[in-house]
Amino acid sequence: MKKALFAASTLSHIQNFHLPYLRALGALGWEIWVAVGAPDDAQPVLLPEADQLVLLPLRKQLLSPQNLRAIFAARRLLRAQQFDLVSVHTTLAAAVVRAGALLLAAEQRPPLISVCHGYLFGQAGGLKRLLYLLPEKLCARVTSRLLVMNREDEQIAQRNQLCAAGIYYINGMGLDTSRLILPDPQQRQAGRAALGFSADTFLFVYAAEFSHRKNQQELIRAFAAVAPQIPHAKLLLAGKGALLERCKQQVQELGIQQQILFPGYLSMREVYPLCDAAVSSSRIEGMPFNLMEALAFGLPVVASDIKGHRDLLAGCEGSWLYQGEQQLEKALVQAAAKQKPPRQSLPEQYTLEAVLPQVMTHYLETAGEL
Repeated sequence: MKKALFAASTLSHIQNFHLPYLRALGALGWEIWVAVGAPDDAQPVLLPEADQLVLLPLRKQLLSPQNLRAIFAARRLLRAQQFDLVSVHTTLAAAVVRAGALLLAAEQRPPLISVCHGYLFGQAGGLKRLLYLLPEKLCARVTSRLLVMNREDEQIAQRNQLCAAGIYYINGMGLDTSRLILPDPQQRQAGRAALGFSADTFLFVYAAEFSHRKNQQELIRAFAAVAPQIPHAKLLLAGKGALLERCKQQVQELGIQQQILFPGYLSMREVYPLCDAAVSSSRIEGMPFNLMEALAFGLPVVASDIKGHRDLLAGCEGSWLYQGEQQLEKALVQAAAKQKPPRQSLPEQYTLEAVLPQVMTHYLETAGEL
């Protein structure tokens, strides 16, 4: 029986992006292993789609001595199981597992695909950028294929020779649009009313972890600056994270608690149909899943002009890419001024139906099955 290993820093990453691939390989008779970082709490870790689940002692700090233990744990796992395919995801897990492969003899190294989700090649410069690129350069020797999700990462990978065996562009991991249900107008109005919003309220939504990378504070400042011009508009900042309380305090200091709301963690598949536009002020993205969902629900998008956003929104005439807070302010006003913003749609190439066969081809070819 063929064996595949999927590795990521967190279980949620596997659950959010890779279950269709675990199921597809499982349907072909493969034994599926998953390796993720051990959670900080004592909650049980379960994944029905995996035959075996392994917890690695990962720490978020790339240079943490704890990650040396994780590297040797990965080496033992790879040597013992002799996988026919390894697929690594997220910066930390990809570095740790491939470092484990580097410690093996050449004949023991498995066919390995690294998927760059866009977090690795950020806007950092100088020493920090070198710190991120160095593991990629070192691990290029054990990377059979490097898959990237935007053209900027593709160029960076080619320029730095991050995988001599092959660098390939994919359109993210694919969004399963078959599970998206659009409510009829009556259901939409009832849903908005249940949340306390009238029919003439223009609802912006930004669904993301509260972090420096997601950059909610810039959006709060911009929205506060234009709030008097768009009194009918409200902004939902959905999610959790380390900077949530700081953002709440910022909203209070700006005196706009009535227009910027913090609903906590929400199912975007329930909330997007009730909103009028989606926003992302993120500093770096690979291929933004939250905006893919927004487009699939027909929402226009206001997004920072960064890689990932540029690839996804190319040709979307009813959406806005901005550079700097002044352009963000202008885009917010323009979006809210439209009583019925032009409906958007997710380009077909980003759907799971289109992406899954492409990625599966990479997996099976790398494993020597095609």
